[in-house]
Amino acid sequence: MRVAIVGGGILGLASAYYLAERGVDVIVLEKGTLGGGSTGRANGGIRAQFTSAVSVDLSMESIAVWERFEEDFHTDIDYRRPGYLFLARTDDTAARFREHVALQNDHGVESEFLDPDMAAERCPGLRREAFVGATYCSTDGFADPHLGLQGFARAARAAGADIRTGVEVTDVRVVGGSVRGVETTEGGIDAAFVVNAAGPWAARVGAMAGLDLPVSPRRRQLLVAAPERPVPADVPLTVDVDGGVHFRPEREGRAVVGGRFDAADPEQDPDRYRTGWDTGWAVETLEHAAGVADYFGPGTELVGGWAGLYAVTPDHHPIIGETIPGFVNAVGFSGHGFMQSPATGKVVSELVVDGEPRTVDVAPLAADRFERGATLHEGSVID
Repeated sequence: MRVAIVGGGILGLASAYYLAERGVDVIVLEKGTLGGGSTGRANGGIRAQFTSAVSVDLSMESIAVWERFEEDFHTDIDYRRPGYLFLARTDDTAARFREHVALQNDHGVESEFLDPDMAAERCPGLRREAFVGATYCSTDGFADPHLGLQGFARAARAAGADIRTGVEVTDVRVVGGSVRGVETTEGGIDAAFVVNAAGPWAARVGAMAGLDLPVSPRRRQLLVAAPERPVPADVPLTVDVDGGVHFRPEREGRAVVGGRFDAADPEQDPDRYRTGWDTGWAVETLEHAAGVADYFGPGTELVGGWAGLYAVTPDHHPIIGETIPGFVNAVGFSGHGFMQSPATGKVVSELVVDGEPRTVDVAPLAADRFERGATLHEGSVID
């Protein structure tokens, strides 16, 4: 049995590894370079503090892999775990935080609700007077997406996967309602399964199979700052949920800062979007960050930045499942693809080999949930 995977990002390569490990004939087709889409522009966050059970489960299963990644994949992914700190400015947000912690605890996440003084112990520069509560999980953190990609790519090749770059999929062959292969810029390839792991291009690939997937590419920006007061390495990735800004420590006291404050969020062409950062946005982002913590005073310097794409669904949850016979989607992660790629790769392999998922029950993530009115809610979206 051959499986053709469309997309050479972290999700495609994780799927390739877990399939090849089970003896499946796997071919990965990437029209550009490995990781050249969203993976190469990700912030690298790895967290279990989500507000839907299926997202928590995907992250917990993935974290178990990330914890052993250096040992099992012989790749140091620079995995740092200072935690995530979510901040609430209003009593309503704080009340939701308490509900989130209860759900997370029920699923094995060691998160906790903090008052502002306790939050300031985790983030000493915090302007505690601006907040009424927070949640924190010490095992959350971040890693280098490029290194994770390299680890999965090497392991997939070693397990027998055929990984091809510079090969674009131009059509998906569907006969009698079932997938039979793909057409590419290098000719046709027969396959019993096609895995859509195309990230921002997911809707285009889905359309080749006759599907209307609600996955929209949306531009997100990050900047690197040299704060007026260096950010200690043990400060959590800190998220002002009501204010829309977030930051995490980087090397040498620097910080990676992001956020979105404009209601306008136009869909992007993944082949023709601006990959540089916007000056006006950067100034506004640093102003917002200064309202969260005193690290970002007037002497803060902008070092650089970049923009990438989130593949966003209407409910900010991925689409995972066999949508038509032989066509498996692993798309629409809305910024969470890197962190949840190990569990997703395992689920993809189970859908192909076993006919059902076993690592995580992904039934709530079926593509038809939007038509059925069964959308999910995520209260910890980080833009």
